[in-house]
Amino acid sequence: MAYYRHQLPQRSDSIFITDGGLETVLLFQQGWDLPDFAAFTLMDRPLGTEALHEYFNSYGALAQTYGMGLVLESPTWRANADWGKRQGYDAAKLADVNRRAIALLQITRSIYSGPHNPIVISGCIGPRGDGYRPDHPMTIREAQQYHQPQIDTFHRTAADLVSGLTMTYPEEAIGIALAAQTAQMPVVISFTVETDGKLPTGLSLKDAIQTVDQATHGYPTYYMINCAHPIHFDQALRHQGPWVKRIQGIRANASMMSHTELDAAETLDAGNPQDLGQRFHSLRQHLPHLTVLGGCCGTDQRHIEAICKTHSPALVH
Repeated sequence: MAYYRHQLPQRSDSIFITDGGLETVLLFQQGWDLPDFAAFTLMDRPLGTEALHEYFNSYGALAQTYGMGLVLESPTWRANADWGKRQGYDAAKLADVNRRAIALLQITRSIYSGPHNPIVISGCIGPRGDGYRPDHPMTIREAQQYHQPQIDTFHRTAADLVSGLTMTYPEEAIGIALAAQTAQMPVVISFTVETDGKLPTGLSLKDAIQTVDQATHGYPTYYMINCAHPIHFDQALRHQGPWVKRIQGIRANASMMSHTELDAAETLDAGNPQDLGQRFHSLRQHLPHLTVLGGCCGTDQRHIEAICKTHSPALVH
């Protein structure tokens, strides 16, 4: 059953961490073959489910150690129709693997959650196209119809919410939000930005968020930024208007490189975990409403622990 679907605990003032860069950990650190970054395929590969168990459990243990809440994203960023077809999954197989991905996170929650470290389960939804380039943008209606099946599947699981990660343009984000509203699921929208703090389309974060809110009557519970380093968006968030308070979470890249550079990189740039932790701390000095803090590409347990060490109630007070 969904524990928090009607009252998400990360909406409080408490800090929640997330996991790190699932796909880059599996690919670069553990040596898994991940065509198209499709981590969900590990659910059907020998030892794959065990690897995912160990990955998510490591963050459950981290949250438990530091007494912090945890938002876990299911390994389903690529588990939609187009990407699934490339991996040999039809609609029925996709629905099944999406359900099993949520059940996987339920096991971590049953082991590690407690009064001081609630674990929230999110059904992760990725873009239809490339995570960096909106080459074939959809209309709002097309986006809603495309993402509705995956969101409907999550509705029938223990997922507390759904999250659209690495969104590159407003129409797809609006479609996801409307699909979530149809399914009566809370939804979080996370945009990615380039080194100038703007979406890959050139749209500002402010305009993107306000466009989605206007089209959905403010349905998204909150917004996030993911797959970018803090140096890319820091200035875009400081000294801005009330719209910035709609951004409640950051899942940052380890690397300061651009998306183009990361795409071309053959080795992993893990950046500096301690520096990233301090940058999160600095961001929260100016933006105290940021309460969901975690990692994206290149980050692992070291980076999230660095965030814990600068924000854990047990260590701060």
